[in-house]
Amino acid sequence: MALTEQDKRIAIVAAAQEMDRQGLNHGSTGNLSIRHGETMLITPSGVESHKLKPELIALMPLENDAGSFEGPLPPSSEWRFHLDILRMRRDVNAIAHMHSTYATTLAVLNRSIPAVHYMIAAFGGPTVRCVSYAPYGTKELSQLVLDGLNNRDGVLLANHGAIVTGPNMQRALWRALELENLARIYYQAILAGEPIILSDAEIYQTVERFKNYGPAQS
Repeated sequence: MALTEQDKRIAIVAAAQEMDRQGLNHGSTGNLSIRHGETMLITPSGVESHKLKPELIALMPLENDAGSFEGPLPPSSEWRFHLDILRMRRDVNAIAHMHSTYATTLAVLNRSIPAVHYMIAAFGGPTVRCVSYAPYGTKELSQLVLDGLNNRDGVLLANHGAIVTGPNMQRALWRALELENLARIYYQAILAGEPIILSDAEIYQTVERFKNYGPAQS
């Protein structure tokens, strides 16, 4: 059964609060969005997750470069890359942006995540790329994000944070948790020694197996 607009608003609020509980974001950091037909529902700017309500979620047309929206509060300042991802990737219906500790630590180091663990297959390939720095909310950052998400469902943003995508918010949230755990494993492995990297062939085999792994796709 297709989710209603209200269902999606509730899903965004629940995911934002769960990300806060899991330590993936804090306060008003990070942002989430869900596709709704030819529009996008996105968290508002500057609202702490525990104060977030379904009626505060902003609605934006996908064919929109001026930042126009409906709602009581303006959308997240990162609305541009949310819109561009949804326009470019028809397989993506939900997006989560986070400033989690380990993913952001690697982003500050400008370091992509290699295949240190087979769970990297959850992101579509043998790496989670770290793209170059650009100021938040800019076209430059949005283009870097699109490049980093080419054939991937997760990307690190240099000196900033991370983005994950999914066919629904449940799967995007799963990827957010898996990305932070993968980043933590890689960071700790670097401290301990030289991590062994799995081959591209091994990871792409696992990518195929992962098509039915994890939370439901629809």
